[in-house]
Amino acid sequence: MTTVRSRAVILAIVLCLAAAGLGGFALSRFHAAPTAPAQPALGQFIAADAPRPAPDAAFTDLAGKRVTLADFRGRFVLVNLWATWCAPCIREMPALDRLAAAMGGADFSILLVSQDRGGAAKVDPFFEKLGLTKLSTYLDPEGALGRAFGVRGLPTSVLIGRDGEELGRIEGAADWDGAALEATLRRYLAAGPKSAAR
Repeated sequence: MTTVRSRAVILAIVLCLAAAGLGGFALSRFHAAPTAPAQPALGQFIAADAPRPAPDAAFTDLAGKRVTLADFRGRFVLVNLWATWCAPCIREMPALDRLAAAMGGADFSILLVSQDRGGAAKVDPFFEKLGLTKLSTYLDPEGALGRAFGVRGLPTSVLIGRDGEELGRIEGAADWDGAALEATLRRYLAAGPKSAAR
């Protein structure tokens, strides 16, 4: 009787250990499962996997003249899509103005392109109040350029190379006064049209 009971106890212990071992394996497999890659942080420059042609969607200057990004071929262009109702857009504009003062010139331009549906009537008085000295804005009241870029929200800034290809973008307001972002832009300007700053 004692032998039978001892065997039953030993068998129960073995079964418990086996069950615990299997449970532990399933748990470790659960924790080891790959997770989805994290989304880039807002305001972070994300280099394009491969340079791709910038869209040819038209927008206008303040005088109503039709413009496309092809008109800026031969220089680096930072396209900043913004709107008067977008608080983060407005907050980053003084820093963009300082960036234009520090880096703007024949080889690098910052193009603000308003996505406001009201066009110049909505944008002109608002833009004048911002007190920017180095920037002006273009208009895209139909949102054609934003759609062509596949923009998910405002502000979105897209860096275009001398050859008219998208090199990377920033979704959300960026630290345009930050040394890291300025260094990234300067690396692109120094590297040439096909090179990526990593």
